[in-house]
Amino acid sequence: MREVGRVYRAESGRVFATLVRLLGDFDLAEEALHDAFAAAMQQWPEAGVPANPRAWLISAGRFKAIDAMRRRARFDASLQQLAQRLEARRCDPPDADGAAVEDDRLRLIFTCCHPALSMEARTALTLREVCGLTTEEIASAFLTSPSTLAQRIVRAKAKIRDAAIPYQTPSREDLPDRLDGVLHVIYLVFNEGYAASSGASVTRPDLSAEAIRLGRLLVELLPESDALGLLALMLLHESRRRSRTTPDGELVLLDEQDRSLWDRSLIEEGRQLLLRALPAPAVGPFAIQAAIAAVHAESPSAEATDWNEIAALYELLRRIAPSAVIELNQAVAVAMRDGPASGLELIDGILARGELAEYHLAHSARAELCRRLGRTDDARESYRRALELARQEPERRFLERRLAELRAS
Repeated sequence: MREVGRVYRAESGRVFATLVRLLGDFDLAEEALHDAFAAAMQQWPEAGVPANPRAWLISAGRFKAIDAMRRRARFDASLQQLAQRLEARRCDPPDADGAAVEDDRLRLIFTCCHPALSMEARTALTLREVCGLTTEEIASAFLTSPSTLAQRIVRAKAKIRDAAIPYQTPSREDLPDRLDGVLHVIYLVFNEGYAASSGASVTRPDLSAEAIRLGRLLVELLPESDALGLLALMLLHESRRRSRTTPDGELVLLDEQDRSLWDRSLIEEGRQLLLRALPAPAVGPFAIQAAIAAVHAESPSAEATDWNEIAALYELLRRIAPSAVIELNQAVAVAMRDGPASGLELIDGILARGELAEYHLAHSARAELCRRLGRTDDARESYRRALELARQEPERRFLERRLAELRAS
């Protein structure tokens, strides 16, 4: 029935989140969700679609779960007790109203991203239970086997159950720390989609789309400055997707991209979100990165870019969220502002400290600056080191082309 499919696409995430709260178990809720939609497929064609399909599905799923536990109770007495408790717990109308359901979705996100879980488990569980991706889809995206990914998800659910991790939104006092963890998971998913760490393609649009969908949901439910900043950052980066590769999938660097291909509607949406994020008393790292992306988005060409502003924003970012990768990005901006020698000095300083030695982009950036300075031997050595470390095929082909150009010259 077409209508059931439409309701599934629109409501399954909300229904599942509420069933997790009512049943207290991911697997029970998933089974109940499927049973509820199976019942809808049988009953709605004759009885018609209920006035409130979401409430009908939540109620049907809850009672289906209770019936299933009673059938299994002869093998496990604890299920009979659980079924009695669930039946005694009333499913009042507020359980299915808009505000309560949106609270359930927020609870589900924070539960999947609980700090007691490993980052790999948080990412897998969020993509599976919040985004609805299949185990096979997630495994393919992160280049692991479905069985390994499934075990990771099973262990994460078991830890939530055994450690009695609460299915709730953190208190206002705990929210900043917990929100950071959620945002980091979303950012990790987006990064893997926007610049795949390995494989045959530069990007993985399905992962970027899921991260943006999560970011929109989080901003809708919890419009904090950091959430606004992250969504702005993702949209501004996503606006460049079409220009980042040639029609045959080869990598195109930022300064060589056709900016007419950039999505102006995403840029404008990102800018508006950034304007909402910046007035916060303490501007977070995502908003600053979004501000950097906005400078690029508003520049008609690489030459016209305000590299002084970008370098200053990276300096601010380095102070509030210090990392060697941020220093590397700042060094590239300094090279564009002050010349390649200035940037190369900064990159050599990072590598001399022993940081980013295994990061292919650090060696690639060093090679590019050496090439611009005419230091061909140094450029060749750094390109070779970057090639040894790169795992993405288009990046490897790009580095091989750069080496071939040096040999030809």
